[in-house]
Amino acid sequence: MSREHKIAETFVELADTLVADFDVIDFLQQLTVRCCDIFAVADVAVLLAYPGPHLYSPAPCDPTPALAEVLELALHEGPALDAYRTAEAVTPGNLARAPATWRDFSASAREVGYTYASAVPLRLREEVLGSLLLLRATDSPLPADDLTLAQAFADAATIGLLHAHTVRRVETVNEQLHNALHSRIVIEQAKGALAARHNTSLHDAFALMRRHASQHRLLLTTVAQHVADTGDLPRPPSAPPPPRRHSNEETQAE
Repeated sequence: MSREHKIAETFVELADTLVADFDVIDFLQQLTVRCCDIFAVADVAVLLAYPGPHLYSPAPCDPTPALAEVLELALHEGPALDAYRTAEAVTPGNLARAPATWRDFSASAREVGYTYASAVPLRLREEVLGSLLLLRATDSPLPADDLTLAQAFADAATIGLLHAHTVRRVETVNEQLHNALHSRIVIEQAKGALAARHNTSLHDAFALMRRHASQHRLLLTTVAQHVADTGDLPRPPSAPPPPRRHSNEETQAE
């Protein structure tokens, strides 16, 4: 698939938030996956502050070890916080010469191999929902055209989220956004349980949950909660219940 085709598909996905089974967690996760693929960056994270004022990170649900190391610091300093506070893109900066206000974030990011960091706000006019953090591990920064395209993705994602917020019951989308952090914890637990049960990697376990949720029109968080509770994927909604196993006493009684 060409890069142009991937870009077009991404805009279509970001606009498709008015479906009845819209899943904000999966939506944000897919945004990070698409950005990693199209921009050839090492890692991407969405940071939300909705309804604010503090940032938190609901996605990705499957962070690399390097990203996991810096996410907590990124909530309190660095390009993602700056992009959110100013509602402006933070151009790719060499972490070896980062501003003093990024000191702890830069040190941690460089230690795990990142070299450049940039961010764009999730914004629509005066409303800012958070930011999109892009981390690179090469000897060159993210090209300016890619940063512009990342801003366009972020804008489209914001419009999609706000449209879902407006058209559907406000409480439903608000609840999903407020529960995003808790959902991420449940998804992490479910990945571990599923990986152990199927003797596979955490990455493959997460992919299995997403595929199951998509195929059976279930929320990713619903699938994850079931796995966390039972250790395995939920049965498809239309599947008949398993036949009841009779005890010896019941058989004799019959």
